[in-house]
Amino acid sequence: MTSDSRTGVVVLAAGSGQRLGFGIPKAQVLLGEEPILRHALAGVVAASVADRIVVALPHGEKPGPGTLHEVVEVFLAEHRDAEWELSVVEGGATRADSVARALSALDGVERVLVHDAARPLVPVQVFQRVADALVAGARAVIPAIPVVDTIKQVHTSHGADADISPELVTGNIARESLRAVQTPQGFSYAALKAAHDDAQYLDDKQAEAITDDAMLLESRGVPVHVVAGSTYSLKITTPVDLILAEGLLEGPLAGRWMGEA
Repeated sequence: MTSDSRTGVVVLAAGSGQRLGFGIPKAQVLLGEEPILRHALAGVVAASVADRIVVALPHGEKPGPGTLHEVVEVFLAEHRDAEWELSVVEGGATRADSVARALSALDGVERVLVHDAARPLVPVQVFQRVADALVAGARAVIPAIPVVDTIKQVHTSHGADADISPELVTGNIARESLRAVQTPQGFSYAALKAAHDDAQYLDDKQAEAITDDAMLLESRGVPVHVVAGSTYSLKITTPVDLILAEGLLEGPLAGRWMGEA
């Protein structure tokens, strides 16, 4: 980082983890020998982009042994001499609510990165590319990777063909211009805060159509820049994703935060 202005990082760890199937918040599930949240925090710190870190924890979780609050407390205790600050907020009912609450706790920073704890293995280079783009003047920047699968557009069939399958192909989408978006996503703090303040006035249908923070900025006419993401930045949602992440830790990421693909 080449600027003296402050950068905040929001780490979203309020997800229930229902599809992962462990009966505990997703960020609390062990990846290797440590909770997913700890891996995510380690990645943020290793990237050296944050002056302040705010973690959004599950709504209603009380501090105590075996909780995500304890994960944060232990992490802080192991970094007593750190130059960055770390605090927690209670997450909201939706991802957008959690981001908005965390932004309120970050007042005073110039830039902010919003990161999903469910992507615990993001290489440090990805954090740095996003942060550097913000320093260079971008108001919104996202990491992404090319789409490698063939993409087809379909519609739900209600005719005779529905007896064969419920969907029919209606067209093909050229994948050369498509990107799979990851986190951390980076923004001007002022631009993202204003977007979230206005988002509270969206109706349910409009709110449901916005699936990440970059879309909020796009809806306001802010150019969203794209930097290279990483195949290591997988999102842990299902048990298969967790198995893949375990494999990365045992293989190419055994020397964690050093490699990239």
